[in-house]
This record gives sequence, C-alpha cells and structure tokens, in this order.
Amino acid sequence: MVVLDGTIVVVALPSIQADLGFTTPSLAWVVNAYLVPFGGLLLLSGRLGDLIGRRRMFLIGVSVFTVASLLCGLAVNQAMLIVFRAVQGAGAALGSAVVLGMIVTLFPEQREQGRALGLFSFVQAAGASIGMVLGGVLTQGLSWHWTLLVNVPIGVFVVAATLVLVERDQGAGIRAGVDVLGAFLVTAGAMLLVYVIVDSGSPARRWSLLALSVALLAGFVPRQAKAPAPLLPLRLFRSRPLRGGNVVLVLAVCGMMGFQFLTALYLRQVLGLDALATGFAFVPTPIANAGVGLVFGPRLVNRFGVRPVLAGGLLIAAVGLLLLTRVPVDGNYFTDVLPALLLAGVGMGAAVPAVMGSAMAAESPEHTGVASGLVNTTLQIGSAMGTAILATVAAAHAGTMLGSGTARLEALAGGFRLAYFGGAIFVVAAVAAALVLVPMRLGAPEPQATSDAASPTVS
Repeated sequence: MVVLDGTIVVVALPSIQADLGFTTPSLAWVVNAYLVPFGGLLLLSGRLGDLIGRRRMFLIGVSVFTVASLLCGLAVNQAMLIVFRAVQGAGAALGSAVVLGMIVTLFPEQREQGRALGLFSFVQAAGASIGMVLGGVLTQGLSWHWTLLVNVPIGVFVVAATLVLVERDQGAGIRAGVDVLGAFLVTAGAMLLVYVIVDSGSPARRWSLLALSVALLAGFVPRQAKAPAPLLPLRLFRSRPLRGGNVVLVLAVCGMMGFQFLTALYLRQVLGLDALATGFAFVPTPIANAGVGLVFGPRLVNRFGVRPVLAGGLLIAAVGLLLLTRVPVDGNYFTDVLPALLLAGVGMGAAVPAVMGSAMAAESPEHTGVASGLVNTTLQIGSAMGTAILATVAAAHAGTMLGSGTARLEALAGGFRLAYFGGAIFVVAAVAAALVLVPMRLGAPEPQATSDAASPTVS
C-alpha cells in the first residue's frame, strides 16, 4: 500500500483535476503532499519504533494511513485532499520505517533473512507497477475516489493480521529518551530536501530552501555526537556493511527509480500506450525480481558472498539501462523495452536483498529500528533525487533538440536516451561503491578493527 500510493493516483490526476478544480501547478501536490512527510519522518519513526516497540509503531502507522486513506477518498475539496494526503504520508512513514527492523529480527538466520528481504524487494518492485494498473482500472471502472478508498479494507486486514501473527516486541522504553532537537533538525531538513526535489517553483526559492535544508542536516550531525539519547547514534556508522550498503543503495535507487519514471513516459509519449497498457508493461520486472530474489538470491549470497552478488546484480541492471539508450521513435515494446525490463528485474532481484542485508547491519538488535528508518530514508531520497535529475536531463536535452529543428517525437526519444545513460552511470557508480565499500560477507571482521569499534553481525 505504501509504495503503491506513490503512483496509484498518478493515473487518476486528470479526473481529480476535473472534479475538484485543481490548477495544473497545484495538481502536483496531490502526489507531493504524500511524499514530503513520508521522506521526512522515516528516521524519527525508526527511532520511536526502537523505543516503544516496532510492532506497536507498525500498527500505529498502518492505522493512521488507513484512516487518512478513507478521508482522502471522501474528499470534497482541494484542501481536504491535500491535508489528508499529508497525513497519509506521515502514517506511511510511521509504519514502513520499522518494517526492515521487524524482518531482520524475525528472521535472524542469513538464508531465511535473504529470502524475506527478497520478498520485501519484490513487494516494493511490484507496488509501483500495480499502482499504475490499479489506478487505471479503478479510475475508469469506478472513480478516482476508489484509488484511495481501496486502502481501507486492506489496512483493516493488515492491522488484524499483525495483532494475530506478529509477536509483541519490547522497546527500550520512552524513558530512554528522544532527542527532540535532533528530531526537529533531521525531520525539517529531510522534509525540506524532499520538497526542493519535487517542487517546480522558482530557482531562487528552491536554492534558498536547499541551503536551509543543508544547514539543518549539517546541524544534526554534531547534535548527535553530543545528545545523551541520540536519534541516530553515530556509532552505527562504525559498521562497514551499514555504511557501504547505504551508499550503494542511494546510487542504485537514483538510477533504477529514475529509469521506471522515464520508461513510463517513453511508453506513453513516444510509443503511444494508454495508462493501463503502460502499467501492465511493467509487470515483467517484479516477476523477474521475485524469481531471482526469492529463489536464487539467498543461495548466491551464501555461496559467493554479499559483494560479488551485489556487484553482479547491479551490473546486469546497468546493462538493461544501456540497452535503453538505443530506443527508437518507432520502437516496439517486445524488442526494444521488454529485454531491458527483464534485465532490470533479474539484476535488482539479486542485488536488493544483498544491499538491504548490508545496510541493515546495525551493531545491536536495539538499533534495528533506526537502521530501518535510515534505509527507508535512503530509498526515498534516492528515488526522489534520481527521478528529478534524470527527468530534468531528459527534458533539457529534448528542449535543445526541439530548438535545433528536430521533430517532436525524435526530440523526446533523444532526451530519454541521454537520461537512460545517466541512469546507467548511477548504477555503475553503485557497482564501484559495492566493490570498495561492502565486505565480502556480513559479520566478517573488518581490517584494523578495534575492540570498541568491532564489526557487527546481523542478528
């Protein structure tokens, strides 16, 4: 539901605009109002999960998300929809921030954990594709309201199933302390950063807000070094797998999420597919992702180690992106797009469980919530940055080609080709980072480790 809700309303935007009277610039906030609090609250939510228990935080988050979805679906004006989309994003952050922490706690054995992370990867990959398909089906068959109301019965079921199936965990207790100043600095800084990335306002305003965001986030680091109960204990970064995993993750997500956005535009604007066909066009990617991530990924990691599987999977995904740098104006989905989608699914199916396991390698179980929040923040920031950068590259190059007299469709295709190359550069950079920063196996001793900075194991 959380991933799906980033895309499900995209197909419904024209209907929402016609019904509620949005202007074209303000319409973007139907999506952005969800993304800004979602990206900004993940780290704080992860820390709160460590304090009050990850199961309890998950239940609170899903409940808030479900109620907000109901109110969004019942919205009768612009303000009501935007406000409750923001509440929905906050609920999404509260719930999803602790999911990875729950997974590594419930599945401590590496092979089981690899399969669980593979399933998590599949759900994430499928969410965006299902969102496009379901958004088209619900909007055309019922109304845009149902793109949001569909969450309500699912949310109720998830809450009930969690109460029955997931064991209660004991948090450190709220008395362990919350760094209020640190929470303000990182939440405000992250929200502003996401806002700057997704906003299309004047350059002067965006640069000013970016400077403020950087200042807030820069102030967060020394605060964590001094705070008696830090929100993000800096000693977490003693873990080489956690450091390397997050660097690799942000680079890989920049390339791969930007690639999904670009491909949707190429299919719609150049090949002329409708919204429903575009959604179905992405289905092979999560299927390939699941096949590799659930069946082969954990076995490969156990046999060859984290680093080779991670680098190899990312390299396969990069090849898929490079294939797309040749997409023609008169392209065919089955010959020009499908092979790249399959390679992306196979590559990320192998890479994501490996990189998630690395990025979640906190030094102790009581920090898995904040590590989970950090990973989810990395995912959100990387996704927003990659989409914004690659979309800007595509639009700028297409504009240049149009200005030189190139036909419209050829200019659009040319912009997408250059942006795909940029996405491939991001993923190749992730390969290089994996080879340098990620250890061969999780829990392996780090070179020159001291007794107070020992390499952690995933537990």
